[in-house]
Amino acid sequence: MDTEAGPGSLPHVPGAAPPVPEAEPALVDRWRSDGGELIDLLTLVRQRLGGVAAFRLGPTPTVLVTDPQAVRHVLVLRPERYVKRSHRARLLIGDGLLAAEGAAWKRQRRLLQSQFTGPGMRRYEQRITAAARTTAARWDAYAHTGQTFDLGQEMRRFALDTIWRSLTGHPLDDETQRELEAVEAVGAALPALPADADKAREAVAADLARIDAVARHAIDAARDGEAGPHGPGLLHVLTDASTEHPEYTDQLIRDEFVTLLAAGHETTATTLTWLYLLLDRHPEARERALAAGGEDSPERRQAVQALIHEALRFYPSAWILARHAAEDDVLGGHTVEAGSDLLVCPYLTHRDPALWPAPERFDPGRFTSPGGRPTHPGAYFPFGIGPRACLGLQFALRESTVLLEHLLPAHLPVFHSDPPKAVHGITVRPDGPTPVSLKPPRD
Repeated sequence: MDTEAGPGSLPHVPGAAPPVPEAEPALVDRWRSDGGELIDLLTLVRQRLGGVAAFRLGPTPTVLVTDPQAVRHVLVLRPERYVKRSHRARLLIGDGLLAAEGAAWKRQRRLLQSQFTGPGMRRYEQRITAAARTTAARWDAYAHTGQTFDLGQEMRRFALDTIWRSLTGHPLDDETQRELEAVEAVGAALPALPADADKAREAVAADLARIDAVARHAIDAARDGEAGPHGPGLLHVLTDASTEHPEYTDQLIRDEFVTLLAAGHETTATTLTWLYLLLDRHPEARERALAAGGEDSPERRQAVQALIHEALRFYPSAWILARHAAEDDVLGGHTVEAGSDLLVCPYLTHRDPALWPAPERFDPGRFTSPGGRPTHPGAYFPFGIGPRACLGLQFALRESTVLLEHLLPAHLPVFHSDPPKAVHGITVRPDGPTPVSLKPPRD
């Protein structure tokens, strides 16, 4: 009775589910010789082998998951079997919510969850609107002077201002903004840092020191009861928690604070930058959104949100989600052994022509027309799904919608150059600057 595995395959026990189909070594070798990004290899593997497939970059296979049912199985139905391990950004965010595991993660999520529900979100409406108005005023000045500016930097400034107001109660000042550029610098450096933790930390020590200094100042102000013009913020929730929960040390509060800063602005800024690039290529989509109902109407808001969702389909906030199989399981009819690493890839699921007709076409109508998008929850998940889905989903959608409601009718960015490609790092970001100037929308 043959129970041997083929070359590069998971072992198969007779009567059990077959092993996950695995890409031939030659495919991986060609990808390596071409110098492609990881996304290029993942695309090839999915095209060749389907929505549950394996490949090897080392001695053990990694399982790629893009099939919607398999996605739901991993992230929603069996999260205890497919666990999250060390986060790539732990050097920056420490033991913050994104990197926390087990009981610590449950405690930390429970504390913050109420802040991001419907009633909790109402606390931040004025802060979001104030940040959007500040950005709109800045754009009015750019339009008046004809100044060229980097749209990506503007989107980061808006999103950072929004999360800073939500955390501290204060608008973002120029000095704090300059210091917090270190957050982006560390995030951009992470993929190329040494594997050794001490050497990696040494490489970005100066930027981490700048971030820690900002965090210490903000935490001390919150502990002293200082509240800005918007009142207490999320940081006050964390410092108040330390009086009842000893695990909320200054270090953990720092880690949560930096996690909220980093996750709360970079992904939103990147989404908005991609959306403006897509609208530059598809100006009719902007016109259709602005033609939907009047200002502040539900129809206009729905149309603006559809723009955001279609940008997120192309460039999901979490383009890849890493998991580790804690025990044996059957996934998509295939055996997954305990100890296997998995990569769940929203980026590829969102571009699957079996789920999304003409997936490379920018079509916000998918999210407003009946039957325009697949109904399976594992087919569209730009912020993840299941218990570890992004807490800030509603916050991100709300701030993006409010900003676009202010900017879209008044200003039309004209790009002086396009970034040549997308870079798939911690987020999917444009590779290069995005210089624009503004013209009146009906010139």
